[in-house]
Amino acid sequence: MAILQNEVLRPITTYVAMAARISALITTILLLILSLHYKGGLSLYSNNPSLIINCHMMIMFIGFIYVFGEAIMAYKNIPGPRKARKAIHGFLHLFALSMCIFGVYVAFKFHNKASVPDMYTLHSWLGMITICLFGIQWLFGVCTFGYPKIPLQTRVMAKPWHIFAGLTIFILALCTAETGLMQTAVVPGTEATMIIFTALGIIAFGFAVCLCILLPRLIHIQTSIV
Repeated sequence: MAILQNEVLRPITTYVAMAARISALITTILLLILSLHYKGGLSLYSNNPSLIINCHMMIMFIGFIYVFGEAIMAYKNIPGPRKARKAIHGFLHLFALSMCIFGVYVAFKFHNKASVPDMYTLHSWLGMITICLFGIQWLFGVCTFGYPKIPLQTRVMAKPWHIFAGLTIFILALCTAETGLMQTAVVPGTEATMIIFTALGIIAFGFAVCLCILLPRLIHIQTSIV
């Protein structure tokens, strides 16, 4: 059964992970076109607030969405010993969390430059809640799965909840990105269409990442029945 499961699983998860990365690449290109062509460019130090918020979008997509998704897939898709995969999984999450914190700083800098109040939109609240949960989840993972003196039984019991919490936080991150993008689609036209396709690219990436994690469980159920 285990051999059958592995034979079925490996090529499928490889293709799904590849689809996720292609979606992320296309979305990155769309975001760059939006930022550079339609929204004036990227600059953290500009007196133009629009250029600062463009940086926020790029930083948060790379850290909050792409690297977060890669961290989730890493534990299942990177070949090698479990300890190495676990270390990469944890490091990528830490890098994503660091990018998120920097992205929040950039957002507050934009608010200050544009004289916009902080924490007044659904996007702001979703983002702050998600980042706080992300930090708690990372600390929980390090303490539970990285500390060698934690009993094996505790790790086994915590694992499904860790996976559930991770996917929930990732979905919240996707929702945060979508609400943030939709805030910028204020005028109908080519730019708004680009924003919609960028949002669809983020959804496609998120779907592929979740499928990468859920596929092993679905195939395990099917092969168990067989």
